[in-house]
Amino acid sequence: MPQKSLGVALIGTGFMGKCHAMAWRTVAATFGGAHHRLEVLCDMPEDRARAYAAQFGFARATADWQAAVSDPAVDVVSITTPNGMHRPMAEAALRAGKHVWLEKPMALTLADAQSMADLAAEHPGQVTILGYNYLRSPAFQAAVGLMQSGVIGQPHAFRGVYDEDYSADPDLPWSWRMTHAEGGLGALGDLGCHLVSQMVALMGPVAEVTAQTQISIPTRPSPEGAKPVENEDSALALLRFSSGAQGSFATSRVARGRKCRLQWEVHGADGTIVFDQENMNQLWVHRTGEAGFTRHLTGPDQPDFAAFCPAPGHNFGFNEQKVIEARDLVSAIAGGPPCGPDFAAGLEIERVIHAMATSNGRPVQL
Repeated sequence: MPQKSLGVALIGTGFMGKCHAMAWRTVAATFGGAHHRLEVLCDMPEDRARAYAAQFGFARATADWQAAVSDPAVDVVSITTPNGMHRPMAEAALRAGKHVWLEKPMALTLADAQSMADLAAEHPGQVTILGYNYLRSPAFQAAVGLMQSGVIGQPHAFRGVYDEDYSADPDLPWSWRMTHAEGGLGALGDLGCHLVSQMVALMGPVAEVTAQTQISIPTRPSPEGAKPVENEDSALALLRFSSGAQGSFATSRVARGRKCRLQWEVHGADGTIVFDQENMNQLWVHRTGEAGFTRHLTGPDQPDFAAFCPAPGHNFGFNEQKVIEARDLVSAIAGGPPCGPDFAAGLEIERVIHAMATSNGRPVQL
């Protein structure tokens, strides 16, 4: 790991903001190298920023995100704000010469994502990475390795689901997440893009999608009365990959009882691999000739697990994935292997979910 310390700005202090702060504080303790300087934390109002700066260990606080991204002590900007702020903040950071760690979804619209990818291409010396942390799971990395080594043979089909129930209650108040102007896509932008990131890593590029979306709860209560839900609660799709393999895809934010069912399976000529994020420390593998599936528990023989724990079966967690993501970013900034998905790869993920959003039952070529 590099010995040069990076100056960090963090914008946003919600769920993912805290994950980023924990990752920045933990990455050196886990993987070695320099401890990074937590320079400035940004949130609104400023007293909130000051409180979280003290809690997270940042040296300074501000309510001015433009000042944060242009701060000369800052080398890399973590952006964990609501979706509508992703493009202006990320582009400002790039123009200020900073590396960018941006939470997904990349942008509100495909045009916004294209603009961000174009600008990143004009700044090749600056590293961009999107927060698709599920790609860093040791079990998922092991699954990719098994497929690349030919354990299940030629992949024929992918079946994937990402369901949660955080919007299943019809009395849940209306919020910005349910608008196109501030939230962008709904279940596809919040959940489905994670499934696409894993699907593409396993199966390669998507050539065609045919999809339908649904708004299950058309209005939500607010202090001003009922307000319309503009983006999808769920989506279903059939896919064809560039390899010729086929796939199915489903995502929902109103699936009662589901908490983080990021579940997929790949059917190959010689076997099948199955994974479910709700049981993220298990990978199930079937090979031709076996009676059923073999359960593989996460352990130090899988990528990156041993840096956290030397003993198998001692369970990996959500936040550890973020620490690996930080490690990959720091290493890439120091000239190590490229990390991803960067903004160029993120644009391809956006193309898939926006194709699903606009398909309306008709095939869309990518």
